[in-house]
Formats: sequence, C-alpha cells, structure tokens
Amino acid sequence: MSAAFKKAAKARQRPHRERAQPSSRTKLGLLEKKKDYRLRAHDYHKKQNALRALQKKALDKNPDEFYFKMIRSELKDGVHVIKQPKDEVTPEQMKLMRTQDIRYVEMKRVAEAKKIERLKAELHLLDAAGSAPARHLFFVDTEREVQEFDIATHLDTVPELVDRVYNRPTIATLQRETLKGATDPIHLKKLAQQRKNQYDLLRQRIEREKAMFVISQKIQTRKDLLDKTHKVKVKKETTTGPAIYKFKFQRKR
Repeated sequence: MSAAFKKAAKARQRPHRERAQPSSRTKLGLLEKKKDYRLRAHDYHKKQNALRALQKKALDKNPDEFYFKMIRSELKDGVHVIKQPKDEVTPEQMKLMRTQDIRYVEMKRVAEAKKIERLKAELHLLDAAGSAPARHLFFVDTEREVQEFDIATHLDTVPELVDRVYNRPTIATLQRETLKGATDPIHLKKLAQQRKNQYDLLRQRIEREKAMFVISQKIQTRKDLLDKTHKVKVKKETTTGPAIYKFKFQRKR
C-alpha cells in the first residue's frame, strides 16, 4: 500500500464524536462520557483498597490491647469526643480562690459606694423631673378659706415661682436681691433633664452596689460550705440573697 493511498484513506475517515444524548432521556440527566467512567472506576478502587487496609488493621489488632483513649473518650451523637480532664484543686486552694473573689467583689462594691456618695452630694437629693410630684398640704379652718386660698400669697412669693420645689425666694428677698440661677424656661427644662439623667445614673449605681453585695454574700456562703462541718439548709438561695445554712457547733481548741 502506497503512502498516497494511506493518506487518502485517512482523509476519508470521520473524526470520533461522543454519542449524542436522546431527547427522551434528557430528564435522566447528562450522559456520562468515557472519561467519567474512568474517574468513577478509579475512585471506586481507591475506596476498596482503603477498606481492605482497615479490615487488615482490625484483624491484626490485639483485642486485649489498652490505650488511654478508651477511658478518655465518650460517644456523643455517634461521634467520639475526648473528655476534658477536671482540674485537681484541694480544699485549701479553693478557699484561697474564694477569698480572692470576695476581696475583688468587695473592692468594686466599695468603689461603687463612694461614687454613690459623691453623686448624692452633687444632687442634694432633689426630686428628679418626671418623678412622682411632691405634695405640700396646707390646713385651713373653714370652707371659705379653702375657696379663697392663694398659694403664692401663703408662701409669700410671686406666682411664677410657685411650681419650684427648691430655690423659691420670698417677695422680701426678691426686693433686696436679684433672682439667682436660670430663669429661662428652655434652660430650666434642660437643667431638669440633666438632673433626671443624674438620678437615673444614681439609681443604677445603687442597684449595682446591692447586686455586688449579694454576690459577695453568696461567695462567702460557698466558701463556708467547703468545711466538713455538719450543716442543714434553712433557706434556699434566691436572686436577692444567699442560701442560709445552720452549722453544727464545734468547740475550738
């Protein structure tokens, strides 16, 4: 066969093409190619080899062999989880830790108490705006005096200062001196809002100081429970107070 004939025969050959997928089988998904079969076969044999290796390892294993993960792991939801070892703490070490906790909480509580006293000194314990209105009762003898009663006249001040609960000078004082402090309604409203914010801060600090005092008591109770003295619970622990125990009396040597 001549070279020209081979070249002509090769030219007449059609290139190989993958078989097209019939339209009736489109719903079944794409038609796999030859190389996809090879990849799947390679993955299958790889997994079979891994399984055979694991089976051989299991057969060669000594059933009486011990290793620490046997006692340090547990099964949760089908998964082996390593148990976390518990810290070894002696009762003396625990008491020392409790003592340090109490000192820290007491230090923070004392700091809050000092801030509370400083806020009280600044506010002079005045009623905050928006709180319950103060009541000032006046007593008269007859019904006619009730009808003709005038608060400004009774307090000896001008009507514009009647609503004040503090810094309310009399008419004689106003004649001698000028009115001190803010008199603009906008400025007075701003000062009232600032005073309310300060009282809100004071209330929060008082609540925080009480909470720290309760925490300190609970820590002290837990520290006392570390003793091996016989005890009986008298009252359960609550959010506002620690549990109360009655300890058996022991004579100290």
